[in-house]
Amino acid sequence: MNLIKNVMSFFTDVYYELTKATWLGKKEVVGTTVVVVVFVIIMSLFVSIVDLFLGTIVGVIL
Repeated sequence: MNLIKNVMSFFTDVYYELTKATWLGKKEVVGTTVVVVVFVIIMSLFVSIVDLFLGTIVGVIL
């Protein structure tokens, strides 16, 4: 019985904390998503160039 009380108390506390949270609007979500996608593209290009460069160096050495 104590376990059920603890679980119910946990979910009550979670619900209470979620009501205090501030959720982003659609404009902010779209903006941050674009930033993340652009960053991922830039980083993948950077890693690809470094990989190509290091692969070429290793090929020359071997």
